[in-house]
Amino acid sequence: MDTFIQQIINGLVLGSMYALVALGYTMVYGVLNLINFAHGDVLMIGAMTGLTILNILNQHFPDLPGYIKLAIAIGGAVPVCMIVNVIIERVAYRSLRNAPRLAPLITAIGVSTLLNTFAMMIWGRNPLPFPQLLPSDPISIGGALISPTQILLLALALVSMAGLVLLVEKTRMGRAMRATAENPRVAGLMGVDSNKVIIATFALGAALAAVAGVMWGANYASIQFSMGFLPGLKAFCAAVLGGIGNIYGAMLGGIVLGIIESLGAGYIGDLTGGFLGSHYQDIFAFVVLILVLTVRPSGIMGERVADRA
Repeated sequence: MDTFIQQIINGLVLGSMYALVALGYTMVYGVLNLINFAHGDVLMIGAMTGLTILNILNQHFPDLPGYIKLAIAIGGAVPVCMIVNVIIERVAYRSLRNAPRLAPLITAIGVSTLLNTFAMMIWGRNPLPFPQLLPSDPISIGGALISPTQILLLALALVSMAGLVLLVEKTRMGRAMRATAENPRVAGLMGVDSNKVIIATFALGAALAAVAGVMWGANYASIQFSMGFLPGLKAFCAAVLGGIGNIYGAMLGGIVLGIIESLGAGYIGDLTGGFLGSHYQDIFAFVVLILVLTVRPSGIMGERVADRA
């Protein structure tokens, strides 16, 4: 039972990061019917920017509390990622809105490669250690252990997702985003500026990815220029699992995928008689994704994308 609780906690932590990145995928798809495969690399940019800020703080202000340093790192990474994502939309995607769907897909893969290359040129190709900012003494919950960093990660993810829901459901910009996703032509006739809505969507997705990127580094203590590919791929799978275009589905899909992956890592050795180790945990996540989509192709909560008239 201790092992089970521990894996559930690990899954919630991992799933929270997947959910934050999955929200970026699902919001962009809901508004543009576009899969931004460069979004995982925005997470990487956030982690690298956060590390750079932390190195500067550790050099010039070594006595600052770890929580303050982490808050400053996230506060600096968020606008950088927002600017990067807005530039990506303006340069790479805007002229392809009415192009065949294959064109923006290939462009997204190209943008991902460019971001990887630029990051390698700036920060190098070797893994970089992420400084430990919070106390390392874990807290016991039902026999399982959770670190202060993981508690903070869960709290930030919860606050970020709640804030996004409030913004989408209760604000003028949120109504404009929902209207554009429902029918962009009618929304335009009603005075909604689709360009502003799309820019806001890319910026919001980037902000969530920046938070996930910094906390990914804080949780795993190591980052590198190619780190965005696998989390980005799994976050996309989480968005599809929950129902692409559905923000609640992205949150649920991320949590479910993280828990499945952690339970797989904890029990795959026992289930296979030691034939497979914990490094095969991806098998469980993708097998479950295939099974769910076979039974329910629109995802757990259903796809929420309007027909383009």
